Amino acid sequence: MPNILIVEDEKNMQDIIIEYMKRGGHTCFTADDGIDALMILKNNPMDLMILDIMMPHLDGFSVCKMAREISNLPIIMLTAKSDEEDKLKGYKYGADDYMTKPFSPKILLAKTNALLRRFSANPADTLSAGKITIFPIAHTVFLDGQEITLTHKEYELLFFFMTNPEQIFSREQLLNRIWGYDFEGNTRTVDTHIKTLRQKLGSEGKHIVTLIRSGYKFEVAK
Repeated sequence: MPNILIVEDEKNMQDIIIEYMKRGGHTCFTADDGIDALMILKNNPMDLMILDIMMPHLDGFSVCKMAREISNLPIIMLTAKSDEEDKLKGYKYGADDYMTKPFSPKILLAKTNALLRRFSANPADTLSAGKITIFPIAHTVFLDGQEITLTHKEYELLFFFMTNPEQIFSREQLLNRIWGYDFEGNTRTVDTHIKTLRQKLGSEGKHIVTLIRSGYKFEVAK
């Protein structure tokens, strides 16, 4: 049973989320503020975190950013605002998905299950191409034997490319696959992340090939 960390200071909302997560067969851990959430993350293996933005002591953005330093677990952020800037800020810090209050707990459970399936897929010990090696279980990437630091979305892009070699993906397909169908940004987000990913991969960035008017693909033998 997956462990779900619910970080929400509103008791009624917390109880509703717990009820639906348990219906989905998940084990729930709860935190009323960001500081407690980080303590739980450090001391317990979690499979996913549902994280409210507006909380006492430490807001959701800060928790998300600090959580990314210790874990690659999927994160769904909850916000009372539909402001695009808030969503972009959350994605920048490593959030995987968003729910705007008021929301359907059924949809939250569906998104939770979808993220858990995505992150549990491809259980291979390693993925390799050229001098790049990914250890999926640990969510770590090595370049010519040296570990490199990628953002959460850069890692997801690289992992997706390496598990789908030689396949052409449009920018829209990559945006939907990595950021989700309800992401309100545009395809420039994909180009920006691929640019920084190539830079971090150095000479091995050559594997990510741009195809004019088509999109991108990962060439293994390049």
